[in-house]
Amino acid sequence: MSTKPAHRKPSLAASPGAVFLAGGALVLATLAAYHNSFSVPFIYDDSAAITDNPTIQNLWPLWSALSPPPGLTTSGRPIVNLSLAINYAFGGPNVWGYHAFNLAIHILAGLTLFGLVRRTLLRSTSGAALSTADRKTSSLTTGVATSSTILAFTVALIWTLHPLQTAAVTYTVQRAESLMGLFYLLTLYCFIRGVDSNSSGIRLRSSGFWFSASFLCCLLGMATKEVMVSAPLIVLLYDRTFVTGSFQEAWQKRRRLYLGLATTWLLLGCLVASTGGNRNGSAGFGGGVSWWVYALTQFPAIAHYLWLSLWPHPLVFDYGRTVVAPGANIIPFALIIAVLVAGMIAGLRRWPAIGFAGLWFFAILAPSSSIVPVATETMAEHRMYLPLAAVAALLVLGSYALAGRRSLPVLLAFAIVLGFLTLRRNEDYSSALAIWSDTVAKSPGNARAQNQLGFELLKTGRNSEALQPLEEAVRLEPADAEAHRNLGVVLDKMGRAIEAVGQYKEALRIKPDYADAHNSLGNVLARQGRIPEAIGHYEEALRLNPRNAFTHNNLGLAFARTERMAEAIGQFREAVRIKPDYADAHHNLGNALANLGQVPEAIGQLEEALRFNPHDEPASVELAQLRALQSAPAPVQPNP
Repeated sequence: MSTKPAHRKPSLAASPGAVFLAGGALVLATLAAYHNSFSVPFIYDDSAAITDNPTIQNLWPLWSALSPPPGLTTSGRPIVNLSLAINYAFGGPNVWGYHAFNLAIHILAGLTLFGLVRRTLLRSTSGAALSTADRKTSSLTTGVATSSTILAFTVALIWTLHPLQTAAVTYTVQRAESLMGLFYLLTLYCFIRGVDSNSSGIRLRSSGFWFSASFLCCLLGMATKEVMVSAPLIVLLYDRTFVTGSFQEAWQKRRRLYLGLATTWLLLGCLVASTGGNRNGSAGFGGGVSWWVYALTQFPAIAHYLWLSLWPHPLVFDYGRTVVAPGANIIPFALIIAVLVAGMIAGLRRWPAIGFAGLWFFAILAPSSSIVPVATETMAEHRMYLPLAAVAALLVLGSYALAGRRSLPVLLAFAIVLGFLTLRRNEDYSSALAIWSDTVAKSPGNARAQNQLGFELLKTGRNSEALQPLEEAVRLEPADAEAHRNLGVVLDKMGRAIEAVGQYKEALRIKPDYADAHNSLGNVLARQGRIPEAIGHYEEALRLNPRNAFTHNNLGLAFARTERMAEAIGQFREAVRIKPDYADAHHNLGNALANLGQVPEAIGQLEEALRFNPHDEPASVELAQLRALQSAPAPVQPNP
């Protein structure tokens, strides 16, 4: 099969000022759309992957930052974990730096997409997607170059400002998606630059540099997220579609590059294997969702993604584990997807550029939206981060082909509206409580959203309000151990200790290795005076999760109540080592040291407690008493 395009040399020197102006406008517009995202707090998976992730707290030795612990969004994704470690090295857990990093990734991706589309249009001398007037030119004139710059800018602007992208930009830990997207785009962009270097006659040095950069970006992308798997094939398809015109010629000219790109799959395979082959139970066969039910769910999911691309409402932070029951209701969505796939296949033969866009869309979605179940997320808006580029390109170039330059004001106005919608969407992320309230309002049948809303209300002390969503979460998903545990915490705080114990025990029946449930049950038992039983649950919680500072503190208090003061001090010390700003643990350590007569160190610990919690009045009183004791003159010994 051959689809020979015209082989004129693309002239890329036209209007460099316009290119820089377009790039600058893209940067400024993105900054304006996301300027209210820098104070968004860590939400949901951010806590485990950032604040509770010990491997990002030191950049050296580098191997630690490249070895994320299992069970996290960063698991098997060392480059994501390393990027978080860089953030932590410069700003600790300060959210501003993480959002600045995320936004920088997104801006760089937008600029790369701009360059990629522009160079592709300049290469398409046959005039595909350009206006009739431009097609009449016998070479790439300045007019065509200008059109290419404007069109590429419009595509990149719509893609960058689209509110659908907030799921991968504003939600911190989904940096995994946006960073992979940047490497994916750079892999293709560097390939194009290498081809253009060959066309300009600077063959050995420049093309070798760019092809090496393409390989490196592909390798880094494989270590960022599994969705990168299709990148080598997309590069080959691009070569066939826009450069050589056939797979055979592309392979003959650049087989060494394609073999090199294919070797990056080895790294991806090793990283997937390191997670147990199923991302620690969150993705892969045997994760609790059958492959065929998951596949059926993807028909309405993909149709929904396409709808949101054109009409981004309502945007939902978390779609939960919802699956679609087999039935006639799936048929309309299946037909839509079937028509799109058929159009893509036909396009690959007759309209290669359109076919390329279609394959880009489906190939990038395939790892998470096919038959391989992602049990914890049957749908997720962040998956559209890169596929949205194909939708934006087809929208812009199709409109321009039909209406010429008259379409540009409408398209730019559409981009501006998208930017305002992104600005508004970022407000939904202003707090964990706000985003989960928004999610429950849009998806009340989502058990995970109900559970998280109840948990956030619980954290703010609104116990009576937290009860209803947590009871609803348990009703919707009776096998959710976390929901049972959170419901137990609310009941406990409302003085319903017996019911709370029942919920904790149910959580442990469902998930015997649930450390937080052991800790919570220990708390109730300790208040009931059943200290030995409480100690047993605390110790089991620490066996399962030895880095939980709160459990160490609780175990220390239990030891102190049984006069095991040396062991209590050991637990308090471990609590403040893990969490240096833990005021209560500093206070408890100070009291325990004072009981053993270690007054100077006790004073130091109470001072630390007050530094982190200046409103701790008991600590203030105890500190004053210890200082008075320390400054009191020693009693005079009578002469014998």
